[in-house]
Amino acid sequence: MSIYRSADAVQHQLHGTTFHAYASPSTGSRELCTWRVEIAGGTTGMPHRVGRDEVFVLVAGQLSISLDGVAGQIGPGDVLVVPAGAEFRADNRGETPAEAWVTTSAGFEATLPDGTTLTPPWVS
Repeated sequence: MSIYRSADAVQHQLHGTTFHAYASPSTGSRELCTWRVEIAGGTTGMPHRVGRDEVFVLVAGQLSISLDGVAGQIGPGDVLVVPAGAEFRADNRGETPAEAWVTTSAGFEATLPDGTTLTPPWVS
């Protein structure tokens, strides 16, 4: 049985955001990756193009999002689907942290505005 305790999640910092890694190929999940992301208040996100679908479930706070240039807002309980190939950015314009659970498929990569391809360590 694969149970991942919150206290055991590996934390990664990137662009002012904390990623708490749970399921991924390195932890025994062959197809899916999931992590909890904390975006500090006042954070402007890094735009990136996603290589695979991502699903965000916001559990706390508010996020201003841009998906292929279309602006929107999500709040607690809202689900955002970011399709593969879309350019995505999440900003936390509030004062309190925003928190979401994110799921994608193994092999996820993101492309930054300068063309750099990033394979985040929490999906390996």
